[in-house]
Amino acid sequence: MVHISRRRLLQKAGATTVAAAGIAGCLGRGGGPLDSVTIAYVPIYPNMQHYVMEQENYYEDVPADVTIERFSSGPSVVKAFASGDVDVALFGITPAMVLVDKGTDAGILAANSRNGFKVMGTTELVELYEQEGAAMFGRFEQEYGRKIRFGAPPDGSVPDIVLRYWIQEDLDVGEMESAINKSKVPPAKAVQTIQSGDIDATIIQEPFATIISQDDGLGELVWSGNILKNHPVTVLFANQRVLDDSEVAQSLVEQHMAATEFTSDSSDAAAAHATSVIGSGVSEDLATAAMDSQASDFFSDPHAITDQAATMGEFVANVGNIEEPVATENLFAFDPYDAIQE
Repeated sequence: MVHISRRRLLQKAGATTVAAAGIAGCLGRGGGPLDSVTIAYVPIYPNMQHYVMEQENYYEDVPADVTIERFSSGPSVVKAFASGDVDVALFGITPAMVLVDKGTDAGILAANSRNGFKVMGTTELVELYEQEGAAMFGRFEQEYGRKIRFGAPPDGSVPDIVLRYWIQEDLDVGEMESAINKSKVPPAKAVQTIQSGDIDATIIQEPFATIISQDDGLGELVWSGNILKNHPVTVLFANQRVLDDSEVAQSLVEQHMAATEFTSDSSDAAAAHATSVIGSGVSEDLATAAMDSQASDFFSDPHAITDQAATMGEFVANVGNIEEPVATENLFAFDPYDAIQE
């Protein structure tokens, strides 16, 4: 857990103002201004803005105490968010859908990344796809006597949804479960699993896609930006406490936009920041190389992902993670972003 000192009082002038701000801070979770915000993140490459905001001290400009907590997965953040232990999260858009579907008062303040996956496979599979296209699945089963073994994160996760869309809508092969043999493989283990021959293909984010692409026996079948153009990956998601404090909400979006700009202008430095926070064997050289990938697309505008979020929501509902697709007006909180554009 990382705690970043509160700067609200430093930004105010005059003893009377300081005293009033102190009283408001004591109100905490009441109707007054927020005195503290807990921010959760999942340590994956698509959450690049968080690493920049933390390492460049952008969180210090948020007018509240900021506490940062690291979680291992989206579902673990969902649990903490639902219980009120977390106010803001940087994680996949599908966990955000789950929370809103369950009645959590919260919304997406900004997008983090889009088009962030590559479908990778053995060179034999890549060649077969180049020759056969959608017929690859049937031809593979005919030649090998089994379905293609795909390693992917759990049902309803962002990569799972993109994979489903590719097979069912883009290629029109049929239901994913009937077309492939899917096993649950976490992103960090996908490289080892495909290199060992335990799976034939995977859908994977950076920087792991870059590692796989450097293996002579493996290659790229398709980039997710060519499957579902401009689909969201991760987002900046905040609860109602934050949304009700326009100063804090707008500040978070401002710092997020600054981090996006930093990532664009100083990609090597941003990659180094990601390395220092993520750890887990992600070297600085690898993180820097992954910046050149098509699957590294970082931005902030929440409006740019609404259409594809709606499309993905239909698939999340189909796999049973939510009751029905979440309406755009319930999933997004545009006001802080729009206020900054005025």
